[in-house]
Amino acid sequence: MAKRIAVIGTGPSGITAIKNLLDEGMEVIAFDKNRDVGGNWIYSEDESHSSVFETTHIISSKTLSQYADFTFDDFDPQAADYPSHDELRRYFQAYASHFDLYPHIRFNTIVVHCKWLSDQEWEVETETEGIRSIEKFTDLVVCNGHHWNPRWPAYPGEFTGEFLHSHQFKKAAPFKGKRVLVIGGGNSACDVAVETSRVSEMTAISWRRGYRIIPKFFFGKPSDKIGEKSAWIPMKIRSFFFDLLLKVMVGDNSLYGLRKVESKFGEIHPTINDELLYKIRHGKVKPRLDIQRFDGKKVVYEDGQEEEYDSIIACTGYYLSHPFFDKDFLDYSSGPVPLYLKMFHPKYLNLYFIGMFQPLGCIWPGAELQSKIMARELAGKWKRPNNTPERGELEVKNPHYRQIDTPRHTITVDFHRFRKDLLKHLPKNYVSKEPVVIKN
Repeated sequence: MAKRIAVIGTGPSGITAIKNLLDEGMEVIAFDKNRDVGGNWIYSEDESHSSVFETTHIISSKTLSQYADFTFDDFDPQAADYPSHDELRRYFQAYASHFDLYPHIRFNTIVVHCKWLSDQEWEVETETEGIRSIEKFTDLVVCNGHHWNPRWPAYPGEFTGEFLHSHQFKKAAPFKGKRVLVIGGGNSACDVAVETSRVSEMTAISWRRGYRIIPKFFFGKPSDKIGEKSAWIPMKIRSFFFDLLLKVMVGDNSLYGLRKVESKFGEIHPTINDELLYKIRHGKVKPRLDIQRFDGKKVVYEDGQEEEYDSIIACTGYYLSHPFFDKDFLDYSSGPVPLYLKMFHPKYLNLYFIGMFQPLGCIWPGAELQSKIMARELAGKWKRPNNTPERGELEVKNPHYRQIDTPRHTITVDFHRFRKDLLKHLPKNYVSKEPVVIKN
């Protein structure tokens, strides 16, 4: 039976899925609600589009964030160590142009509903400019991302000022002269705190637990490149030495008035940020404890401190969401996610998830490897293990890191170990790269 494959989303994971399926001669149709490829990396002030904000740079270095088939050297040898969102948007669009992906993509199209009919058939309903249509496909590839459906925090009382999620934050200018509270200690929270502190009357950041703040550079090199050199060391030992290095280079959180780190390395996602600690020590960002309750525009903290704010920005993460599936068919919003190699469903053999994992590193190189495995299976060049369901459950029970029990930590992997796991299923010469000529 000839394959006709639907791909949902043309962000960084979607485009590599399309490319590798086309490499195997498959018929592919991809759907995306945007006007171009790039997903979240297409900056927009439209709140309906979940984009990065005005000053975003990637938090992993370019050499550990690039596709093997189309590197940053192929795109722009002068690209920054940590490219901006605009550099990344242009990189993804150059990738799509070079591999001639655009003829296979339908933009301005929303996938409304997907219905599994059999191991050989899906029914996919889409909407383009108000017109709905239904088509049949043999296989479905889900690349819709997991940073777009906001998770809001809940506290007693009511805050009567401006209360928004980082999903809605696009730039710092609207917060000029305001008193701002940022909730969270992840990458978005620290970036938002730093950016608002440039223009606000006062910015505070509230943590309910201690976070590791890791600088982007150690010894003049990107920090993830330093980590790469120690990838051969057993994880427990590696984590111990990385914590030791961090204490030597940065110091204890208490030096900055921040909550003490009480978790082991990897139990929560580390935060990559060069400016937060600088801003704290220069009095531009004020560390605060967890929130006890709201009272009008007043926030009461767990230590009894009270402060008034004009705006609160909740940087509290996102739900893992697939609105095109019925809830009783598939719902990973609260975990667990028992997908073998974070991509193979235990029951629906013609359903693939690409890029639905959160590495301590960058998603895209892993998504590229997943796409190669998927494409080889669909081309009949590789067969998944018979005990795939059991292997998926085993991954859930034995994760790379024993993380705290929150919905945010259901899909975490170690970048280097996950890459190694994926490479086991590919031939040694998995990259068949031709000389790159950029298409205008």
